[in-house]
Amino acid sequence: MKSSLLFEKEPPVKEIRKLLDFTRLIHAERDLFPLLELVSQKAKHLLEAERASVFLLDKEKCELSSLVALPNEVIKLDARLGIAGAAVMTGKIINVKDASKDSRFYKDIDKKTKFCTRSVLVVPLRKLTGELIGTLQFLNKKGGVFTEADERLGAVLADQLTLAIDTAGLWETLKQEHHHLKKENQELRSEIEERSATQRIMGMSAPIQNIIRTIGQISDCSFDVLITGENGTGKELIAKAIHAKSPRADKPFVELNCTALPENLLESELFGIEKGVATGVAARIGKFELAQGGTLFLDEIGDMPLAAQAKILRVLQERRLERIGKRESIGLDVRVIAATNKNLEDAITKGTFRQDLYYRLKVIHLVTPALREIPEDIPLLTNYFLLRYCKEVGVGPKRLAARTLRILQSYPWPGNIRQLENEMKRLAVMVRKDLIAAEDLDASIQCGKSQQTPSLEQQSQPLKPSLDPRETPVLGQQQKSLKESLDQVEKQIIEQALQAHHFHQGRTAEALGLSRQGLIKKLKRFSITVS
Repeated sequence: MKSSLLFEKEPPVKEIRKLLDFTRLIHAERDLFPLLELVSQKAKHLLEAERASVFLLDKEKCELSSLVALPNEVIKLDARLGIAGAAVMTGKIINVKDASKDSRFYKDIDKKTKFCTRSVLVVPLRKLTGELIGTLQFLNKKGGVFTEADERLGAVLADQLTLAIDTAGLWETLKQEHHHLKKENQELRSEIEERSATQRIMGMSAPIQNIIRTIGQISDCSFDVLITGENGTGKELIAKAIHAKSPRADKPFVELNCTALPENLLESELFGIEKGVATGVAARIGKFELAQGGTLFLDEIGDMPLAAQAKILRVLQERRLERIGKRESIGLDVRVIAATNKNLEDAITKGTFRQDLYYRLKVIHLVTPALREIPEDIPLLTNYFLLRYCKEVGVGPKRLAARTLRILQSYPWPGNIRQLENEMKRLAVMVRKDLIAAEDLDASIQCGKSQQTPSLEQQSQPLKPSLDPRETPVLGQQQKSLKESLDQVEKQIIEQALQAHHFHQGRTAEALGLSRQGLIKKLKRFSITVS
């Protein structure tokens, strides 16, 4: 198109402002359909036409289509027919003063739209590359026919519209690619989480394999789960694995430690609270609502007060809750996974845990084994933790001597996997050589002695009276109190640690997890002399 003035005389400021407003509006619109609708409305006013419409060219079908010429209907015609077809085929502006006398005029469109076309101005839409993509069409000039000035103005509008259509097409492509990448990313993340969920549960022993198998079996359901086992046996890790492999994986996993909050705050933390219930109290959403659609993990539920147990039971039964201070109930879609290190059947007998809540939670029951029960998994665990923390502190990989590994497998591990992990972390930092010898281990582990915590099954067994008269206390003979027994064990562990570290107080304190000053206080308390 030749560059020329839009108007034959000095263009009025009002007309220039209209043109600038039109350009700004169409370039602000990113979606194609609203863009074409906007052009149809605004362009007809600029050229004082009764109608304006945009036809887009489909080269494969050799078809022109207008998305907004009729409400809720798309007009389609052969690209070789009509005045619009002639413009797109020749790539030239066509200005028809009297459509009824032009052989190219396609009357079927008027019949379909019930519109009487008198004059027509059609401007091709041409990209900067020269590719024709459609036409911009104006019908019936108000008060006359379309002039050469209208043709020039129409050409400017068509150029701006072509750029806007290009931008809208690019925007749509980017949106589709973003949606595709987002969906692909979600699928990959879900796949990775599903694969890694159980892979993080390390071990090849029968109890661990049974847990992994059970997680796989319940992956498609949302039944509540109860996990029991000693502290440090990975109950939280198993809860997260269950969530990650479930249909709820893309929803929240919310945790609450039932012993971390006082009784008066536990209910508001679980169920939420309304503003103004008490002076200065702000509204807060509870853990149940935060976990909507996902999983709520209640850790140490065996320590939950009875009053809170009753309210949780009601929520689990009705799957609805009421915030504190609000009468309206809220529907819930939450899977509950509860965990405890206590023997709940004993707690039921003692009256500290509700039997109905126990059976409500125990739809699926998993028992995490103590580390001393699966010594065959210790080599795998130690190797994993040792490599991990060596890498974390920036040192080369270390390995355990055969005797060191035997000691670790024979040690009862009262702190279970958590204690083993901490020991490997300490060795990664403290030991400079590549091969970790037995003497590098913590003193208490070297001695192989600890206050072993009984398993849940052992806790549930009643104490058997001794039949050996040598073990029966003599009447009147004073027995040691619990505190005295614990003090004796603690003193013994400190003495053994001192010997293992050649009475070096700094290394001994570090091995015991104490500060140097803390160790000195204990030496004074137990009257231990360090030569």
